[in-house]
Amino acid sequence: MRDFHIGAAGFLDFGIPFRAYEGMESIDTDLADQIRRDIIHGAYREDERLSESRLCDIHKVSRTPVRLALRMLEREGIIRRGEGRGYFVHPPTVTDILQAVQVRGHLESLAARLMAQSPGRHNVLPTLEKAIDEIDRLVTRGSFEDEDRRLMQQQNALFHKTILDNCGNDFVGYTCGQISHLPMLEVGSMVFDKKVLSTAEGVDKSLFRLKIGNAQHKVIFEAIQRGDAVRAEGMMREHSNTMVEYIEMFEKREEALTISELISYSGGETAEGS
Repeated sequence: MRDFHIGAAGFLDFGIPFRAYEGMESIDTDLADQIRRDIIHGAYREDERLSESRLCDIHKVSRTPVRLALRMLEREGIIRRGEGRGYFVHPPTVTDILQAVQVRGHLESLAARLMAQSPGRHNVLPTLEKAIDEIDRLVTRGSFEDEDRRLMQQQNALFHKTILDNCGNDFVGYTCGQISHLPMLEVGSMVFDKKVLSTAEGVDKSLFRLKIGNAQHKVIFEAIQRGDAVRAEGMMREHSNTMVEYIEMFEKREEALTISELISYSGGETAEGS
């Protein structure tokens, strides 16, 4: 896939850096990741001014990486530049996340359609099938231990990223990457409800949802295999809507759901059903 460089790296969900290139910018991207995570988790108030000198003291770095990190975050919309000098905190809202998830769903649906139309789709079918089989194996095990969830997340990401990377349109995956720094927006992100998992009945329910999600993977796989672009696109759209349903469910629990609460409900990085 062709590389796109925009002067700053993108980021994976919850602060795992996805660098367009390594080396000199690692300090800047890591610092931007730390500041972003603090903002998302509520360490700074909305419209609070970010002091360069304070950030230098907190993170034990010079002003140069701080300034570069702040410019990255400004491009992401996490902070905004004031009329004079300085930046002010502009954290994402739950509505922002919901809208971004909807955009990602449309992009992934388009990718599935394009891949089903691609003459070279058969070259990557084994990768998709292996991911599906591995998720089936993990779900059959019936465990939600950290390692099991990590492996499910890994295979789910592999399935979705394989489609994005091989759909034949580089701008689809590139555009997904531009919103991947937001919570729950990294490609292949999964969500589970920690409250539901606190009971045996809830675990069974969550396992059932995972089975449904992987069954949708199988339908998408078979549609791509047959070259049925309409079916692949439609099922991917339905599959992607799972994340929207989860966010709406969490919103019903809390009258004023915050990003930090949303992350807490969803259990952070790994989870169920996307």
